Amino acid sequence: MMEEEIEKLRGVVRDCVSKHLYSSAIFFADKVAAFTSDPADIYMQAQALFLGRHYRRAFHLLNASQIVLRDLRFRYLAAKCLEELKEWDQCLQMLGEANEDEHGNFRDTKDSDVMYLDKETEDREINILSAICFLRGKAYEALENRSQARKWYTAAIRADPLCYEALECLIENHMLTCEEEKSLLSSLQFAQEDGWLSSFYSCLIKKYDKASVIEEKFNKLENEDIYTKQSNESIICTLKNNTDLLACKAEYYHQCGEYQKCFELTSILLEKDPFHLKSTMVHIAAAMELGHSNELYLMSCNLVKDYPQKAISWFAVGCYYYCIKKYDQSRRYFSKATSLDGTFAPGWIGFGNAYAAKEEGDQAMSGYRTAARLFPGCHLPLLYIGMEYMRTHSFKLADQFFMQAKAICPSDPLVYNELGVVAYNMREYNKAVWWFEKTLVHIPSSLSEMWESTVVNLAHALRKLKRYSEAITYYEKALALSARSLSTYAGLAYTYHLQDNYSDAITYYHKALWINPDDQFCTEMLTLALVDESRQGIDKSFYLEIKSRKLERVDEDDGYRN
Repeated sequence: MMEEEIEKLRGVVRDCVSKHLYSSAIFFADKVAAFTSDPADIYMQAQALFLGRHYRRAFHLLNASQIVLRDLRFRYLAAKCLEELKEWDQCLQMLGEANEDEHGNFRDTKDSDVMYLDKETEDREINILSAICFLRGKAYEALENRSQARKWYTAAIRADPLCYEALECLIENHMLTCEEEKSLLSSLQFAQEDGWLSSFYSCLIKKYDKASVIEEKFNKLENEDIYTKQSNESIICTLKNNTDLLACKAEYYHQCGEYQKCFELTSILLEKDPFHLKSTMVHIAAAMELGHSNELYLMSCNLVKDYPQKAISWFAVGCYYYCIKKYDQSRRYFSKATSLDGTFAPGWIGFGNAYAAKEEGDQAMSGYRTAARLFPGCHLPLLYIGMEYMRTHSFKLADQFFMQAKAICPSDPLVYNELGVVAYNMREYNKAVWWFEKTLVHIPSSLSEMWESTVVNLAHALRKLKRYSEAITYYEKALALSARSLSTYAGLAYTYHLQDNYSDAITYYHKALWINPDDQFCTEMLTLALVDESRQGIDKSFYLEIKSRKLERVDEDDGYRN
């Protein structure tokens, strides 16, 4: 057959692949390879077999060729066949070993001459070494060797920043701490035209910086113009309405506690793209926080119908039952989510939370410990373990786990708040004030209702130190965030009472009792305040001494608790 006719057949194979007619592609590729015995045509035939899901046959074809031993692309495709066959050890063996240099970069040990087969255009390619590193990482993760998986994913993104899948695995599986993520991004060598990609990656990692810094990142991407040429005309492109970018922004809103804002944005995104799973995950989380059980019910029904084999579908069902306080059913579905995907972090944390809601500490701890083991870069499992120890008054152990969580993510304000609560319960009030003040410093955005409890906790600690004026200032700040908080009104009333300001104390005791008329502490203290006010000016010296001792005893015994 003439070379010209063979080239036409190659074109037919390529066209069949582009139209997803894989059986036709396999048929014609087989004939081209038989006519020529050219390595490029054998590779094309193997690719057609792979796309047609004939993995065993494709591997046999590649392995029978001597080229597989000296060409990276042949070896990579053979390893991909073994990946699809779930033969992970053989996959690693096919990929071979690699050496690490002093900069943490990897080089393949086998002598390989990479052939750019079936390449007609000058399209930009992802480095084959990066793809091989990524595949090694997937194999090690499947073998539950997460430290090696993390090493190879990191090597893949370093070898070529365009290998997004490697970064996605590192982020989604929480393999790196906050600082390690930042360090990795700063070490990547982006091409000059990839400035936008560097900015985009910085929006994907954990977002615990100040609000101004995060907003600047998003604004830079949204306002950055990328010029492309079509039909000899320059066209300005922008990422302002990109779904992935807006999903990152929604994730940031959720992290800041702006749940309504997050929910509204994800609702818009899901109208535009109902099957965007990252937006779906954030939408479920926001609906949970807002208590939108109807929305969770509809979401879970649609997900189970469309994606019955995905963990997120059954996680959504678990969230619905958790939202309506049916914790037994919720943990059943969280468990199903983790059985479908053992690396689904929200499923393990939800599983622990469902047990914790019923105060079943041992089972909750089991879920949290599994999450901590599987996701070393996620501080939340350690944070929840600390909370569980605090619930059982094991404050020393709680403090240890909170400090471990702080080491992984030193910029999460919630960690500092919990450390302050531990110090308060251990009667280390100066330390508690220090932790609560650090909490307020680390809050990325302006104070919202989410942080009202932290402000109240700081006021309680200041009251314990008899810094009454400062305590009153923070109680008033807390009231500005939430005007229906019994603890704030009671704490403020009690502080005024300790200052002998009876009229203000009585006013705020009344406001507290308006919220909860059955509150025993406020009822008793209101009675005492009324008696105190009625006795003002009458035989002060002896009475004030008795009253002062009584109030100090109430405060020391934690008559009012947070």
